[in-house]
Amino acid sequence: MNSVNSIVLLGHLTRNPELRYTSEGRPVCNAGLALNRRWVDLNGDKQQETTFVEVTIWGHQGEVVAAYRQKGQAIAVEGRLEEERWKTATDEKRSRIKVVAERVTFIGPDGGAAPEAESLPEWVKEEV
Repeated sequence: MNSVNSIVLLGHLTRNPELRYTSEGRPVCNAGLALNRRWVDLNGDKQQETTFVEVTIWGHQGEVVAAYRQKGQAIAVEGRLEEERWKTATDEKRSRIKVVAERVTFIGPDGGAAPEAESLPEWVKEEV
């Protein structure tokens, strides 16, 4: 049986995206995403739950996100889940699941209406 590893998220950035470059010069952007869920429980009370997810955005698309998005702004992410594993200084095993973005879409300049395409530079229009 083949597996499917695909995820679509829509949320707000929890911090300004952090851009760095690998030793080979490849851009990589790390960002935190807050995903809010709201519902009414069986008693009729409004409930809210927030889930925080780490997102890694590689290449030119990562540069675009770092240049044009900041904390609080909304983005949509299409990507895949990936487990990150490491050992602490005391040799304890740790792991976490993160999202590796394959496509990022801006949701408006401040999380509202989408920006006019004419206002974006040509290189951004190609990626976003």
